[in-house]
Amino acid sequence: MALHHSTGRWRLGLSLALVTAFLWGVLPIALKVVLQAVDIYTVTWFRFLMSFGLLTIYLGARKQLPTWEKLRSARLNLLAIATLSLATNYLLYLKGLYETSPTNSQVIIQLAPVLMGMGGLMIFKEHYTLRQWTGLGVLILGMTLFFNDQLQILVSASTQYLIGSSILVFAAAVWAIYALAQKQLLQQLSSPVIMWLIYGGSTLLFTPTASPHELLTLTPLQWGMLLFSGFNTFAAYGAFAEALDHWEASRVSAVLSLTPIITLGSVFGVATLFPVLIDPDAMTALGVTGAILVVLGSFSIALGKRSRKLLSAFQEVDRSMNP
Repeated sequence: MALHHSTGRWRLGLSLALVTAFLWGVLPIALKVVLQAVDIYTVTWFRFLMSFGLLTIYLGARKQLPTWEKLRSARLNLLAIATLSLATNYLLYLKGLYETSPTNSQVIIQLAPVLMGMGGLMIFKEHYTLRQWTGLGVLILGMTLFFNDQLQILVSASTQYLIGSSILVFAAAVWAIYALAQKQLLQQLSSPVIMWLIYGGSTLLFTPTASPHELLTLTPLQWGMLLFSGFNTFAAYGAFAEALDHWEASRVSAVLSLTPIITLGSVFGVATLFPVLIDPDAMTALGVTGAILVVLGSFSIALGKRSRKLLSAFQEVDRSMNP
């Protein structure tokens, strides 16, 4: 079976991965506000429905909606795996977030890009240089220090908190399956078309369990957060899918490790400006050190020195695209 190979436009891939990390970093705050009034099934259904509608308009305007002949050329079994995996991830992540907190959810969900990166190394035969392996070690050390306080909470937490954290572990695993399936599907379909199909299929999956009448009870703020979460889904996964097309999965996963730092910063900012919405997370000097190491490790992996042969190939591709 032929495997997908990135285009080599790593600067574009890096930019798209950073956009994804930022959008995912602020998302838990919006979802935590919405979950105060709406159940997880309805929130998930609405996010997929809104994303499907926005992407339908986008593809229709560009005359890129797929034909049946085009869809028949795709591996439908792989598309089904990607759809079920992402739908399951959305549901489990919301459940875990509801049972714990935004910061804790980002502690656990960081297993997802790590698992995706390992899958990229094993399945797509991607390679790390010595500098990148060193960066991975620095990243792991940084995450351990950064989440020291939260990990201590897990040890003495309530049963509900532990169950929520376990759910998040499973959510991370199924997300990695989705991401690797998504990358391979790029062999037959463009990333917007893949996401359009996944959004549509996931909307149908959650329609029987959704309770749209609950949306009538939302306050203007909660409506704003719900709409933002829907747009966030559309924009973040679009950027993520494109990043996988232009860059290796292992390097995209490294950039996504910045997400919890963005979440912590966002929580602090929102808690400072709107203290009634969310409580701030305490951060020690050890946590600050860990945050710095996470950033250094992430970019060491993402921008690590390539072999001469690979670098020459990338430069040749770049010259052909930018004469």
